[in-house]
Amino acid sequence: MKQSLELWGGLECTVARVRDDYRDQSLETGHQDRIEDLDRIAELGIRTLRHPVLWETISPESPDRTDFSWHDTRLKRLQELNIRAIAGLCHHGSGPRYTHMLDSAWPELLARHAANVAERYPHLDLYTPVNEPLTTARFCGLYGHWHPHGTGYEPFLKILVNECKATVLSMRAIRKVRSDAQLVQTDDMGKTFSTPTLSYQAEHENQRRFLSFDLLCGMVDREHPWWQILLDHGVAQADLELLLEADAAPDIIGINHYLTSERYLDERKSRYPEHHWGGNGRHEYADAEAVRMPLPIKGLGPAARLREVWERYRRPIAITEAHHGSTRDEQLRWLMQIWNDVSTLRDEGADIRAVTVWSLFGTVDWNSLLTQRNDFYEPGPFDVRAPEPRKTVLAHASESLAKTGAFDHPVLDRAGWWRRDIRFYKRPSKESRACWLADEPRQLLITGATGTLGRAYSRLCDFRGLNHVLLSRQDMDIADARSVADALKCHRPWAVINTAGYVRVAEAENDRKACFRENTKGAGILAKACADLGIPLVTFSSDLVFDGSLERPYVESDAINPTTVYGESKAEAERRVLEAHDKALILRTSAFFGPWDRYNFIWSILNTLSKGEGVEASLDVVSPTYVPDLVNTSLDLLIDGGSGIWHMANIGETSWRDFAAMATERAGFDPSLVTDAGDLPALNTALSTERGILMPHLESALDRFFIDNEIEWSDDAMKVAAE
Repeated sequence: MKQSLELWGGLECTVARVRDDYRDQSLETGHQDRIEDLDRIAELGIRTLRHPVLWETISPESPDRTDFSWHDTRLKRLQELNIRAIAGLCHHGSGPRYTHMLDSAWPELLARHAANVAERYPHLDLYTPVNEPLTTARFCGLYGHWHPHGTGYEPFLKILVNECKATVLSMRAIRKVRSDAQLVQTDDMGKTFSTPTLSYQAEHENQRRFLSFDLLCGMVDREHPWWQILLDHGVAQADLELLLEADAAPDIIGINHYLTSERYLDERKSRYPEHHWGGNGRHEYADAEAVRMPLPIKGLGPAARLREVWERYRRPIAITEAHHGSTRDEQLRWLMQIWNDVSTLRDEGADIRAVTVWSLFGTVDWNSLLTQRNDFYEPGPFDVRAPEPRKTVLAHASESLAKTGAFDHPVLDRAGWWRRDIRFYKRPSKESRACWLADEPRQLLITGATGTLGRAYSRLCDFRGLNHVLLSRQDMDIADARSVADALKCHRPWAVINTAGYVRVAEAENDRKACFRENTKGAGILAKACADLGIPLVTFSSDLVFDGSLERPYVESDAINPTTVYGESKAEAERRVLEAHDKALILRTSAFFGPWDRYNFIWSILNTLSKGEGVEASLDVVSPTYVPDLVNTSLDLLIDGGSGIWHMANIGETSWRDFAAMATERAGFDPSLVTDAGDLPALNTALSTERGILMPHLESALDRFFIDNEIEWSDDAMKVAAE
């Protein structure tokens, strides 16, 4: 009887040296100080975990001195939780400071660490001595990203063979203690495609991609196309002969496949962004993601690559990393595509044991391959930006896959961006429905068709492949219970996003009845209707529920005290919504600005400046909110199942005057043209959060505002754009 497909878990634990700087992902994600993370993993039903027992953390100063204290506690807890550990000994690292991967002693030193680990923890029976040796060799020896920063084939190939030799020696040392210990050998697996002109380079890279597994399986003999290449670049023949013994052939081949793993080479480089340009000394060409090219879809992706690996090696396989740094819907689509592809291949007879959800607590700065410290965080099943790691939809999916082997969510009715027309450098004029995975994809219902926020949601839902209907007041009057019931019955949404409401803050003082009808009565009616049908609801509140006297940014638990009619309407709406629908998601935000409307504060300021006039702005302190960030972050939170009140504004409080000056300077105007508007005491309704900082920094948002608009603001063109 065929064993059920398992869901494994993985912790991003890289300790990478960049120049003299060490990056430790366990520290940067906070996992280092949270032993309770192991209980969170167990609650998901995960029973096998890729866990660090890293050389750099145990013997950082000398191979003769070890400190196992952190690992003692963690590995004991894993045993108590009945979780089997796959011990990782070197994860993208170059080793401690007293060695490096071009050091001839490196393999013996790692094997010494392996022996120490095996003797300390004889219960461990699964090991990955060197994670992704081919990938690490490329990043350390060919591209120069990580220590020892080699940039040629000689350091690249010497590092690769050193890593494979270290794996052999480590497994020999481990098996002296635990004879049945198994090697779970991981590496990235992609493929290179090309134009006919560059087919020779593609063939070269497609042979190269198998090197780490070929070496460990004893396949690189004198007949292998890379035997002579390795010798020609200074690799010792004795090391190649050692690997021919194949006594460390992988017991399980671990495949890590990413959307960037497949490449397309094209000598017509002007067709591609400059960051893709490169060459090999013979030809200059662009090296782009193959998924962005009009290639047959069946030849791309995890199923195609896994099939190649199975046919080449006929050894047990596991997906040892399934991760996608993107919006939450795309992360979920990627995980489920891999799970479903693996299930299909198992039905064909491939021995694939598991899929590893990666990384359980996210990653930091992998968008720059750890070469920059930007604190760019990508969540996994848990988002660590909250006071305690918060479950995302990936955690719910992981729990369901681990326990039942299946998971469903409305966003899975559409394929990921890598299978939608958005993936192409030149998009078709009309997107096909080939990416629909259901006859009628479930849809969101968005109110506020005439407003800035409603239109932004519609635009970004289109971009993210989220089917939706955008309704105006004529389509559904949220303050009319019958109108709401009819619309929900007609459209049958899986969630509702309410952006409708009264937005004229100043006019509300003389129009209280209309303001309360739209903001308060409507929100309450909609909340009750959604609650009765079990439909998730997102609705919006404001910083004006606060009086601005606190002299610090407000967090969610601060007492509300509105001083305006508009603020009162939003405060009462919050109460009614939560009373009717305790799972509703209420987002307090403020001071919208975005690239798709011409009525926000920045447009107004810059339009005035373009006429040669000065600008006055208030000293009141606010938290400006970039609409694309608000929409994307709130969609992620909705998909995660978020509820309750959240403050959602870009990080960084500022006065209206300073905000205007920041925008003015970026647009190429003189910021001294912005002056104070009066001398009234300044109020501070800035928003912070105690639930988790999910939004990007204001400085970043402002930079992207000007990039997204692509207008020469100080030019005459700005005058036309602002009209």
